[in-house]
Amino acid sequence: MTEHTRSGFVTFVGRPNVGKSTLTNALVGEKIAITSEKPQTTRRAIRGIVNRPDGQLVIVDTPGIHKPRTLLGERLNDLVEQVLGDVDVIGFCVPATEKIGPGDRRIAASLDGYPRAKKIAIVTKTDAASRDEITERLMEADALREDWAAVIPLSALTRDQLEVLTDEILTLMPKGPALYPEDITTDESIEDRIAEIIREAALHGVRDELPHSIAVVVDDIAPREDSDLTDVHASIVVERDSQKAIIIGHKGSRLRDVGARARTEIEGLLGTRVFLGLHVKVAKEWQRDPKQLGRLGF
Repeated sequence: MTEHTRSGFVTFVGRPNVGKSTLTNALVGEKIAITSEKPQTTRRAIRGIVNRPDGQLVIVDTPGIHKPRTLLGERLNDLVEQVLGDVDVIGFCVPATEKIGPGDRRIAASLDGYPRAKKIAIVTKTDAASRDEITERLMEADALREDWAAVIPLSALTRDQLEVLTDEILTLMPKGPALYPEDITTDESIEDRIAEIIREAALHGVRDELPHSIAVVVDDIAPREDSDLTDVHASIVVERDSQKAIIIGHKGSRLRDVGARARTEIEGLLGTRVFLGLHVKVAKEWQRDPKQLGRLGF
């Protein structure tokens, strides 16, 4: 990169499930944040790094802003506030497929609290919307604030307009050298990435309150002696015995499915064959318990 490059931090905000993590992964060019149709999937500030000849973007993927019902929910909202106070650019996301509602308006108005950051409105999921819907959503988004630096429609799935967004964000960044080495795409640890892969697999197909009750802790990662296998042992933590039964399934069938889904992706991440040992543990009401939250990294 030349000395005329720009670099800085950007985060995407919006209601849960508007496509923030999918957009992050598409911009980075690899999967660093798990995605799910379940709301509030993201639970940490995950940094993805985008390198361009003219600069570097550090995308901080955060949880969706929501009305918290647990101590975990409060801490996730606090995390988002902290990130918003530190970034250079905020991208406000609304899906093209849904009319803008009170939640969107509340979040857009709350950006007044972060005067330092430049702001962009992003209409996501244009691949799933009609031309009229996209036009209507662009007009609705544009009307939410007077200080948008740009209003951009895009699809992370088809990559339509992604380069336009990247170019726009880079022009808004301060001049400066790269903040991370150019050969890395995230500063997430291997343990954290594996834990998230397992949680994504465990989220698949579960309903109601169970998604919010699932946490994953990696207990051990070690290469097996005299073998090309890596042994990975992890615990899936839930809040109630009834949830444990759901995760395990009839005669262990569901847990085997979770293991098979996760193992394939973990092997791609580690570059070796993997033996994945999963155990399901109950930590009563961990989302509301400060000590349990601390143990689980929140």
